[in-house]
Amino acid sequence: MNSSLMKSRIFSILALGLLLYFFVIPAVLTHDVVTFAQEHKIKQISPLATKVWNYYKKGRYVNPATPKGLSDNLIALVKGTVEVGSVTAPIWYVALEAPNYPKTVFPHGIPVYYHFDGFSGNVFEMNTINHFIGMDPMHRGAPYLRMLAPYALVFTALVILLFTLYDSKILSLLMLIPVALPLIFLGFYTYWLYWFGHHMHNWGAFHIKPFTPTVFGDGKVAQFTTHSFPSFGFWLLVAIAIISLLAIVSRSKASKSEK
Repeated sequence: MNSSLMKSRIFSILALGLLLYFFVIPAVLTHDVVTFAQEHKIKQISPLATKVWNYYKKGRYVNPATPKGLSDNLIALVKGTVEVGSVTAPIWYVALEAPNYPKTVFPHGIPVYYHFDGFSGNVFEMNTINHFIGMDPMHRGAPYLRMLAPYALVFTALVILLFTLYDSKILSLLMLIPVALPLIFLGFYTYWLYWFGHHMHNWGAFHIKPFTPTVFGDGKVAQFTTHSFPSFGFWLLVAIAIISLLAIVSRSKASKSEK
């Protein structure tokens, strides 16, 4: 077998493995878990979804309201009405610091993590702060994109798999989708930050002019200090993008050498 073709397949398999493990599997197998949890429909949550959610939740951020030892026990959290979030790899991290949130409880502020298919962290507290300044709750952002995320991720994984198995110009072009994943997320994330900051309401106790929340770095909103940085899921997307690009380049070299 052509060495460049072998490299292409190795790169594409690596990209596929990362995408499947950190994004596709948890997104598909825990689909609707957050909705069922919010509606307290415990019987609707399948045993498989519970096991997958518990597995991926290990080592993630633990809400201070979570009873000790139950952070990765989905059913116990739902029964205790504790906030349940997405367990795909978190892509972006945002935190707000305010005087009314003590450092002893929230040493780095109120954290929220953005995922392809939802949110995790202290979403309730973040929505409370947003309401204070007249901003919509987080679930108003990209509702259809979050709903379609599992299907889009499956499609992307299928593209990488077919690219690994078959030599096709169309598949090589479609491989640009995983290459563009970090930019796709950043594009939608930036747009929705702009949308939230420019669709303020009068219900807020504190009124501020339309603004765009800080996309990257530290910022200031009213009396709140904000922090916005990539989480480990974003760097996984960057790795997938680079590896996918290497797969495309290697496939192109293999095709040229066979002519």
